[in-house]
Parts: sequence; structure tokens; C-alpha cells
Amino acid sequence: MGLRAISREIRLSPLENADYADSQKPRVNSMPTPCQPHVIPASIPAFVTPESRAARTAFLPLPVAGIREAPPRPARYNGSKTAPRTGTQVKIGFVSLGCPKNLVDSEVMMGQLAARGHELTASPADADVLVVNTCSFIDPAKQESVDTILEMAEYKRTGRAQRLLVAGCLVERQQIPDVDAVVGTNELDSIVELCEGLTPKPNPLHPYLYHDATPRLRATPPHYAYIKINEGCDHPCSFCVIPQFRGSFRSRRFGSVLIEARRLFDQGVREINLIGQDTTAYGDDLGIKNGLSELLARLAQIETPQPVWIRFLYCYPNRITGRLLEAIARYPGLVKYIDMPLQHASARVLQRMKRGSSGDIFLKLLERIRRTIPGVTIRTSMIAGFPGETEADFNELCQFVEAAQFDRLGVFSYSDEETSASYQLDGKVDARTIYNRKRHLMALQRRISRRLMRRWVGQEVPVLIAGPSAESELVWEARMAGQAPEIDGVCYIGDPGPSPLAPGQMRRMRITKTHDYDLVGDLVDQAAEAAPMAAANPFHILAGQRHSALPHR
Repeated sequence: MGLRAISREIRLSPLENADYADSQKPRVNSMPTPCQPHVIPASIPAFVTPESRAARTAFLPLPVAGIREAPPRPARYNGSKTAPRTGTQVKIGFVSLGCPKNLVDSEVMMGQLAARGHELTASPADADVLVVNTCSFIDPAKQESVDTILEMAEYKRTGRAQRLLVAGCLVERQQIPDVDAVVGTNELDSIVELCEGLTPKPNPLHPYLYHDATPRLRATPPHYAYIKINEGCDHPCSFCVIPQFRGSFRSRRFGSVLIEARRLFDQGVREINLIGQDTTAYGDDLGIKNGLSELLARLAQIETPQPVWIRFLYCYPNRITGRLLEAIARYPGLVKYIDMPLQHASARVLQRMKRGSSGDIFLKLLERIRRTIPGVTIRTSMIAGFPGETEADFNELCQFVEAAQFDRLGVFSYSDEETSASYQLDGKVDARTIYNRKRHLMALQRRISRRLMRRWVGQEVPVLIAGPSAESELVWEARMAGQAPEIDGVCYIGDPGPSPLAPGQMRRMRITKTHDYDLVGDLVDQAAEAAPMAAANPFHILAGQRHSALPHR
């Protein structure tokens, strides 16, 4: 089956297209979808085409008719006669789709290529080799990945591209025709050989986990970065397929994370976001008790010439300990922010998800978090339409959301993934009901957010200057500590004051106006610092804009 045939199989239905169109409206407090790409401006050495940039904005997926067969995986290298000559410099273009964890994988692959002397190009028409790092967490992500591969394949016919490589989650789940080679999520080290037209050697260190000495090209703006502190997952969530291709849980060494963090701070990074499939399990496999809280405490004690923010994302609710909360409350550099996907509040649905717990237990946990960390921002995500979710279950979820008063909440429509345990469950909810439930829950959260945002009017808060807004270059954006990059709202700068603006500045803002999810304010201080400048680096430092977060566990 060709890529075009696969694309037709997973095309969105009219109802799902309506869901997509609704997501094109101004920002809502919902996490972007797995298939939203990391867009890299044309001025830097990686690319996304204008057509891609226009098409790939966030949308909220619904279940679609997905690929129901998983044929044998293709060979890692098909011996293409047009492969670049070994030993020659190759121009390589990247498109990275998916969550920040996938983005770090792209950064690692680009770093390894640059370390071997290859050139990253901003123009796909000029590339010798094209690489698409895919996401396939849910069916719409598969479709977007396939569409992107098709788009890049055109350059083999119209440009100078000789080879097309596909990496990431899609190759772990689906045979991909019409490409020259694939790179699995545990085979990042093979990217150089494949781009050079060689057959990669087996990796004895399987499964893969990068470390502080791994070459890496950052694709985020210079003032913030992600650090992946662990990989894989051991949780049995029935809706999730990530453990099937990311492997079992494994942590990076303590010292490795600290070395990378110090290097990033030395390069002028002002905000570090720790990521992993479950960051709260960090260190368990290494025999480190309270691993995440110990790591956060050590990171917070790194001396930096200017204030910095350190946050962690993707935590599991039953792993949040008093020791962890106390560490966040104690150190000023640790952002008072908890990203804790709960997925539901009905004990019956949570049991079918193989997560356990209940809304009452969650409410007690939220009370403990807020008591220990005054002013904390809490973000969560929910799944609407999980198999067996009754009207009573959904009403219980809505009542829970009203009682919990989350600062941020994203809602995902359940996607029936054929290799997940939930695919075998009975009681499937129809697409229209899922769509209506998701919209109802988001409307409820919109009212909650609107009310919570109003408390900021008149307050002065520290903000991190981000740069010109995507909506208009005449308006600049900033973020409070309680606004994580890419997934939360922003602060629009009304009056910048007399000091010049620069991305990466830490400034003070007086909030003057609120929207449902965003704030507007005036800067009230003078710029007492220069914008962060990256230290000398043997690799290019890439800059980019929005990418996505998965409906994680």
C-alpha cells in the first residue's frame, strides 16, 4: 500500500474536520495536538514549507478510521542507488512533528549530523536528504505525519533530494512505503550512517537514551530549552501505546542532567523544562529515593548570573510526594507549577484506564498541593469519550472540574488506537457524543479560566520576554512563571516603557486586562540586563516556535 492510499484510509471525517476548524479560532486553554510541527523559521538551518506552516496548526482530534494492520517493518536501508556518496558533505533538511520529547530527539539527530560535518539547510529544495520525525500517538497524528512525508517526497522529484528518511513514532507502528530508510525511536544513533547512504551498525546500548556528551542542536528560542531526564514508561494505562515503542522506563544519570543544565545556563538559557514520559518516576531505576525532588534541589542550587526558571512537566498523580512539594516551595528558582494529567474523575472510568484513584482522592491531593505551595499553578488534561464512559461518568467529571478550579486544562477526544488495550474494551462512545462532551468540558473550563484570570488585574508579576507575537509583529509577548511555553496562554505587552525589548529579558509587568486565557499588561521596570547570548558552541543554535504536548499519562 502506498502512502497516498494510507493517507486516504486515515482521512478525517466531516465531524472531525469541524473539530479541526474550531481549533483554528483564537487560542483556547487546550494543549496542542501531537501532530503539530515544530516550525523553524527560514533564516535558520532547518525547514518547514509555507504550505506546511499554513496547514499544521493545532486541532483537537476525534477517533477516525485508522490503519488496522501493522505489516512487517521496512528495512532500515533499502540500498538506494541515488544515496549520497560516502565521505561527502550532505545537505540535510528536517521537519519535526510532535511533542517536546520528540523535539529533543530531532535536536539530538541534528546535532550528530552537524558533528560529522554535514550541513542543515533551510530550503527543502536544496536538501540532499530530507528527514521527517513523525508522531503517531493518535490517528490524526498519523494522518499529519503521512501528509508531511508525501509533501517532502515531492522534493525527490522536483528538487535535488536523493533520499527521504522517516524517524519517530510512526515507523514503530506502521510500515511506510515510498521512503528510503526509517529510524526508530531507539535508533537515533543510526541517523548519520543512513543520511550518508550506509548500513548502520547495530547499537549494543539499545534502548537509546541521550546524555550530556551527546551532540545536540537546540531548536527552541535561545532563552528556553528542554531537558529529557528519562525515557520510556512502565505504567499500564490502557489508552496509551507509547511504552510499546519507547520501551521500559529508564533514567539519565544524575550528574549528566546537572552538566547539561549548567551548560544551558552558561549559554544564556533562562528557563529549563524537564520532560519525560513520567518525570516523577525519575531515578527509580537507578535506586535513587526521591529522585526528582533531589534533582530539582540540585538544579535550583546552580549559581547563575541572572534569575532562572526551572519547571518539570508530565508528572503522575500518585507519585507526587510531600518531599517533592516541599522542594518546589523552598527554592525560588523552581517554578510553582504542577503539570499533572488526571485523564478523568470517575473511579469506574479510571479503573478501565488502568490508572485507579477517584475524583475525591484527586481533590484531596489538590488541596495538599495548594496548601504546601501557595500560589501554585496547576495544569491537567482529560480524555472525553473513553470506552464505557456513561452520561453519569461525564457529569461526574464536569462536577469535579468545577470543584477543582484548575488554572489550565486541556481536553482530548478519545482516539481508538488499534494496538492499545482500550481498543478491546466494549462500550465505545460515538464520535458525535465525544465531540459534544469535549466542547462542553472546554466551555466549562473557559468560564473557570475567565474568572481565575481576573484576579491578576492590578498585580505586578515577573515575566520572561518571548518576542513578537505570532498574531502581529507589532505586539510582543511575554510569559509569567505559571505559563509554560507552547501549551499555556501568554502575556501581551501593552506599554513596553522606554527600555528596548529583547527576547530572554526578565522584566516586571503590571496586569491591566485579562482574556479567557491570556493577559495584557505594561512593563513597569527598566531593562537592567542584556538579552541572553549563547556561548560559543561548535554547533548551530536553532530557534523555533510552537510545538505540541501529548495527551500524556
